[in-house]
Amino acid sequence: MGATVKYDEVEVGQEIPAVDYNVRRLNLVMYAGASGDFNQIHWNERFARMVGLPDVIAHGMYTMAQAGRFVTDWVGDPGAVVDFGVRFSSMVVVPDDDQGAMISVSGVVEEKLEDKRVVIGLTAKSAEAKVLSKARAVVQLA
Repeated sequence: MGATVKYDEVEVGQEIPAVDYNVRRLNLVMYAGASGDFNQIHWNERFARMVGLPDVIAHGMYTMAQAGRFVTDWVGDPGAVVDFGVRFSSMVVVPDDDQGAMISVSGVVEEKLEDKRVVIGLTAKSAEAKVLSKARAVVQLA
């Protein structure tokens, strides 16, 4: 594979349209199995409330993974991601209903580097709260 986005076709300030990712309790249970993170705050509403949370919350790394998915879907190649990092700034609360929660991720080209690499600044929100801060990816373009 290779990046499908061309370096010469992107400009600093170019926006990457938002994509919404639905998250339900089932997604959290599957993620717990894949990651080995079975902390009860991610699946047991009673326990989550007992420790002061409003409800079950998504794993931080699950939320980060959705931002990573956004980048790899945009660039067209998971191997094109050279660097990726975030800080967690708020929780994704996942109610036990048919809708679950929504994580909306958007991006902007912040900088063009040498060797056809670009810095993408990411914004991730859930229920109007910014859930990731200082979210950045460096990707190798074609």
